[in-house]
Amino acid sequence: MISRNLGALVKSMLKISITPNSHICCKMSSSPHDNCDQGAVQPDSETWIFGYGSLVWKADFPYEEKRTGYIKGYNRRFYQNSIDHRGTHDKPGRVVTLIHSENPDSKVWGMGYRIAETNKTDVLNHLDHREKNGYERHKVLFYPYPTSETQFNEPKNILLYLATKENPSFAGQDDSLEQIAQQILGATGESGKNVEYVYKLADAMRLLYPGEEDDHLFELERILKAHDPGACDSRSQLSKEG
Repeated sequence: MISRNLGALVKSMLKISITPNSHICCKMSSSPHDNCDQGAVQPDSETWIFGYGSLVWKADFPYEEKRTGYIKGYNRRFYQNSIDHRGTHDKPGRVVTLIHSENPDSKVWGMGYRIAETNKTDVLNHLDHREKNGYERHKVLFYPYPTSETQFNEPKNILLYLATKENPSFAGQDDSLEQIAQQILGATGESGKNVEYVYKLADAMRLLYPGEEDDHLFELERILKAHDPGACDSRSQLSKEG
């Protein structure tokens, strides 16, 4: 009887071990909006942060490594009011968030940062506070680009901050780019003028990803410069800030 039961147990274990295409997807947040793209991704052994707004050109936290690349299935949009960094309660600015795309292959280009394990708690606490105006922590897949001979090239789990439609500062997606531009032109916050945020983000995209198009961002930039006689190319300033 014991021999028969043991044989059945071994057979069951072997069946589980050879099941094809079985993947583990570990979540780092309890948010119901967390997601993990399909693919053979190893359980997390490192912490990476994805920047798609101001973090593209300037990270205000310590990191061990940075990598250019993209995430899929989202669109970058100026649908979030800023009442702190790029505006005030009385005159909110506009900053970017991510909106789920109907096209699962749509790309949002940005910057990935690897955080040292010893700094993980402090960095995440800093970013939680920095993004307190409506942003939540999510996890997606990051696709490094271009490929490298000295760094990883496979997709990797990465954390990002996304302002959901339910947050009180969500500005909606019904305003035209002209209306968004008018709001941005009159907004300034503790991190500077709202227009500078747009110009630097647009310049960063061109410098890091020449030839890639972000129609929403570039058209907003064009409208702003048409209304802003003091607008100038911010690439020299961008290169100084890194």
